Amino acid sequence: MKKKHILGIAVLIILVFSTVWCYRQFGGLKTPDPKELTDSLGQVKMPPPPPPELLYGIEKDSFRIEKGRIRYAQNLATILSSHDVDYSIIHHLAQKSKDVFDVRDIKAGNSYTLFFNQKDSIEHPAWFVYEIDPIEYLVMSLKGDTIIYREKKKVITKRRTDVGVIETSLWNTIKDQDLNPNLALDLSDIFAWTVDFFGIEKGDHFTVVYDEEYVDSIPIGIGTIHTAYFHHRGKPFYAFRYEQDSIMSYFDEEGASLRKAFLKAPLKFSRISSRFSNSRLHPVLKIRRPHHGIDYAAATGTPVYALGDGRVTHRAWDTKGGGNYIKIKHNSVYTTVYMHLSGFAKGLKKGDFVNQGQLIGYVGQTGLATGPHLDFRVYKNRRPIDPLKVEAPPVDPIKKERLPEYLEHIRPRKNELDSLTTSFFRERNTISADSAPAG
Repeated sequence: MKKKHILGIAVLIILVFSTVWCYRQFGGLKTPDPKELTDSLGQVKMPPPPPPELLYGIEKDSFRIEKGRIRYAQNLATILSSHDVDYSIIHHLAQKSKDVFDVRDIKAGNSYTLFFNQKDSIEHPAWFVYEIDPIEYLVMSLKGDTIIYREKKKVITKRRTDVGVIETSLWNTIKDQDLNPNLALDLSDIFAWTVDFFGIEKGDHFTVVYDEEYVDSIPIGIGTIHTAYFHHRGKPFYAFRYEQDSIMSYFDEEGASLRKAFLKAPLKFSRISSRFSNSRLHPVLKIRRPHHGIDYAAATGTPVYALGDGRVTHRAWDTKGGGNYIKIKHNSVYTTVYMHLSGFAKGLKKGDFVNQGQLIGYVGQTGLATGPHLDFRVYKNRRPIDPLKVEAPPVDPIKKERLPEYLEHIRPRKNELDSLTTSFFRERNTISADSAPAG
């Protein structure tokens, strides 16, 4: 019996080893080699480690960060010396940065950031970053090398559409709707030749399609205004951006240019305090005499712009009560005069040629004046005329051969403006009806 048991066990062992040998020889289960296992795991696609978080292109985790805002009378030297940066390094930075950015132009109110090295037992500022504007910034290394450069933040552009109804002024409507104030300035520039912004009436309304620019999710300004519509005193005014002769400009629904030889007014966002008259009681002299101009009441320092292209023939003091004044000859027919200025544009002098819309001076109260205002006058063939009645010719319209292409281009854009306007007022009327008391 013992021999039979021993023989049986031997046969069983032979069968087990034979089975294992067959599997290994003919593709059966194979014991993995540790190296092969490592290689196999190495081929698995693992997610890459997250990139380091950057601030102004500098790794945040490597530094302690301190932010601040430039105070009045503060400069690069006072900021850095207060953090124990050696004066030799500060002087070196000021000299080396001149071709990149003049540090004397650092402005109060702008932001700056300091990066402190955390590797030492005592902290040392390693980088200084100054925000030149919402987009551009200056980077300076404080480690004794000459790494100084300007860089720009990524600007994101978002398309927007807005509709507004005037209650008091375009500016207040934009403000009340929590829109970017620059939108009011841009719309007034586009429609400066067609809409009298000093005669805006309650109920006038606008529709605009434009780009708004964002940096770090914060709106920083207005980009391109693509199309706009302004309903003023019962009349519709359209503006479509279009390129002609390599120049981008705005044209109406028929292809006429919105730009004309003269602006509607030489300044923005003010009010008319006195009109053209042949017999006006002078506020200072208390006598009646002609007032052949328009008085625009505005704060001292308000910018004044040239009504049209022309040459400065006078930049002087008017001894008859006009104070600081400028006279511009536009052509053989028209001349304009700007009086009571607080000052002149930097560098402007007699004989200079100025362009339409160019800054020429600032509203003031010089000469015989009871308050800050601009006394604006227009002469046609040397005779004074009412500035509000000047009919300025438009500049070149869309060329005849390009007009069909232009009309095709603006068709969907005009439809969009009309649809936005209609939808706005339909919804507005529905809300008004729903909120009306039951009769």
